Amino acid sequence: MMNDRSPIGIPSSEDKPTLGTYKHQYQVIGDRVHEIKNVVVHTFSMGDVEDPDLYAAEPLMKWQNSESGSWVMSHSVEQPMWHRHADPTSYGYKYAVTAKLLAKDYTYWSLKWGSFIDNKQF
Repeated sequence: MMNDRSPIGIPSSEDKPTLGTYKHQYQVIGDRVHEIKNVVVHTFSMGDVEDPDLYAAEPLMKWQNSESGSWVMSHSVEQPMWHRHADPTSYGYKYAVTAKLLAKDYTYWSLKWGSFIDNKQF
């Protein structure tokens, strides 16, 4: 379910995204068929707090206002979505932001920022 007031969409219950993987999908845009890639573009951890989604707003906004975040927000096919997962090792939460990118935009993103994401543990 999407929240219209949120800059980054709140996801419905979907499969847990895994870092460094994407799903192939095709979409007609205009009169052409484009390959769309669903990519994990940002991850971060949150400790055991009372309301993790409230505390996650600050790192999400920092990422969204960064160079990579603003690029993803302007080039994603649909509004990026964030996902929260329990982290049993730290008794906290792991967050991931996923975006659907065109194949050519995915190539640009992975060359410029993808290596930073690939090195993180999720």
